[in-house]
Amino acid sequence: MVPVLQVLKGYTSLTLRSDAIAGVTVGVVLIPQAMAYALLMGTPAIYGLYACLIPLILYTVFGTSRQLSIGPVAVTAILVMSGVSQLATPFTEEFTSLVLFSGLLIGLLQIVMSVLRMGFLVNLISQPVISGFISAAAIIIIVSQFEEALGFKIPDYNHTYQTFWYAVTHITEIHWVTFVMCSLSIITMILFKKWKRSFPGALFILVITTLITYFFGLDNQGVAVIKEVPKGLPSFIVPEMNYNTMIALIPSVLTVTFIGYVGSIGIAKSLEMKNRDHIVRPNQELFALGIAKVVGAFFQAIPTSGSYSRSAINDDAGGKTSMSTVIAAIMVVVSLLFFTSLFYYVPKAVLAAIILISVFGLINISEAKYLLTLRRRDFIVMIITFVGTLILGVENGIFIGVILSFIFLQYYSSRPHIAELVNIPETDYYRNINRFPDAIKSEKNLIIRFDDQLYFGNTSYFKDSVIHFISQRVPKPEFFILDATNMHDIDSTGIHVLEDIHKYLNDSKIQFIITGAIGPVRDFLKRSGFTDTLGTQHYFLNISDAVAFTEHKTNYKKQFEAATQFNKRRSFLD
Repeated sequence: MVPVLQVLKGYTSLTLRSDAIAGVTVGVVLIPQAMAYALLMGTPAIYGLYACLIPLILYTVFGTSRQLSIGPVAVTAILVMSGVSQLATPFTEEFTSLVLFSGLLIGLLQIVMSVLRMGFLVNLISQPVISGFISAAAIIIIVSQFEEALGFKIPDYNHTYQTFWYAVTHITEIHWVTFVMCSLSIITMILFKKWKRSFPGALFILVITTLITYFFGLDNQGVAVIKEVPKGLPSFIVPEMNYNTMIALIPSVLTVTFIGYVGSIGIAKSLEMKNRDHIVRPNQELFALGIAKVVGAFFQAIPTSGSYSRSAINDDAGGKTSMSTVIAAIMVVVSLLFFTSLFYYVPKAVLAAIILISVFGLINISEAKYLLTLRRRDFIVMIITFVGTLILGVENGIFIGVILSFIFLQYYSSRPHIAELVNIPETDYYRNINRFPDAIKSEKNLIIRFDDQLYFGNTSYFKDSVIHFISQRVPKPEFFILDATNMHDIDSTGIHVLEDIHKYLNDSKIQFIITGAIGPVRDFLKRSGFTDTLGTQHYFLNISDAVAFTEHKTNYKKQFEAATQFNKRRSFLD
């Protein structure tokens, strides 16, 4: 429950040095990003810095990844903004209060999922859905920064395309000083990143542009600045909570919970595979991310998630343990205590540039091309999720993608692969006749392999396929051999269909033989009584034995016993 104890065991001064260097490197990137993402979330910049204190410390204590850097991130910011903005106006006290309440609810849900060991639920969101959503979210974030990057007021619209169209049709209102500052900041940060990835280009640009704004009085010439930033550490508060608000926030809470966790665990797992010096435990990660949000909400921290860019920087800079995160948090503490007065002249255009640089890489065109060549249905899911998110909003886009994924899953599961098997000459192997048309086809036996579980969703297809295969054989076979090697489960509907097929085969004077049934399937066949109905002499361990029996009537008593061996129920639900 407290992985940091294992980290501290045998902690050396050399490890501390590596963690300190990595922590400082991450800290100088974290401070400007946290402020930028807080504004993206619709809250004052100071709340982004607050999110870099308690949550980081708690994740260090309870998290299992040694390189994952958590804090405010762009995708979480736009998700929270999208959900909460339906209830309150961004940058108001009510909005900020709802954001903190959202963080509390997200954290509580993640803790409950951890306790119930429900981390597997994130698998309900497929990779194409995630890719499509994140690509669309990146475009939504880019368009949302037009006002700060172009320097003129854009009305609040419900849809991204409306904001985009307004910006295009009013481009003559552009504030050139703001636009040039944002553009040059983007170009300079790109050049810094190409030169040296670990160089704190964002912080460097932020300092330079802040000084320029101060000395040349650009804030009086139309350049928007952050203005007053409260000094000191966050105080303890109790977020305003009520039942009706909680119900209204549920769609947003569920979306952030799943997307935030999927992103965080994905980053943590990739770093685990790269370094191989620790083990990431998904349910413990859920608890760590959840407790960081819950306690953080009481110290004015907006919702946090794992950041890919900062985690990569942490790893590249030599971070050995999660203590590097503590060093980054200490840097934020120092900034809050001594340097908040310097934030007054920070240009919002530069914070917009930091956001834009961060999200450009989230538009995953290469993934779309890859899916198009690999599996078109996954490509369709990704594109529909992408378009749905852009047009209908983030929660609806993800919902559409998940539903479409399950529709495809159910469709293909209801029509699984089924093949007639034939013998490859001079071997004991039996393979699909469509792949080996010159193989030996028996007149006496019809051998069918069904490549899925037999359940209510595909039993009709299975029954129709069996009847079709038999009707196509002239003369009719004497034996129907079902290769159940790939049939990993059967439900009660499946048993009824097997009984129907058995009756049909009996009426057609064809003997029914089952081969290769795995243990759980044998258990179910025995409990249902179908083993005895069919007769134990009709079960074999493999196709070769079954064919030898049909061809030579060989006595396979021991094979019968092994092929019908069964155990007790595995669980209460069996």
